[in-house]
Amino acid sequence: QVQLVESGGGLVQPGGSLRLSCVASGFFFSASPMQWYRQAPGKEREWVARINAGGGSTFYADSVKGRFTISRDNTRNTVYLQMDSLRPDDTAVYLCNVFVREAYWGQGTQVTVSS
Repeated sequence: QVQLVESGGGLVQPGGSLRLSCVASGFFFSASPMQWYRQAPGKEREWVARINAGGGSTFYADSVKGRFTISRDNTRNTVYLQMDSLRPDDTAVYLCNVFVREAYWGQGTQVTVSS
C-alpha cells in the first residue's frame, strides 16, 4: 500500500533553515509528481510546492517562493523540502502528498518557527 513518511521538522528561530524529507513506498515513485502541503492551527490546508516526476520542473506557492526548494531523489524514493529564511507564519504541520488513483498523505511533521 502507499506510504509516505515525513521527517525533519522541529523548532527553529526566525531566519533559520530546516530540511524536510518524505520517504515513499507502495507506488511507482519515479513516475509520480510529488507535493508538499502545510496546515497551521485553525487554518485550511495550504499547498506549498510541487515537483514533476523527473524533478526538472518545480512550482511554489507565492508565500514560499524564493525561500523554499523542493527536490527529489528517485534512487531513494524520497522528496525533500529545503526551507530557508523561515518566518513565524511558516509554523505548521508539513505533509507530503501524492495522487495515485486517489490522494495519499503522510502523517506530517511539525515545524515551529519561534524565538
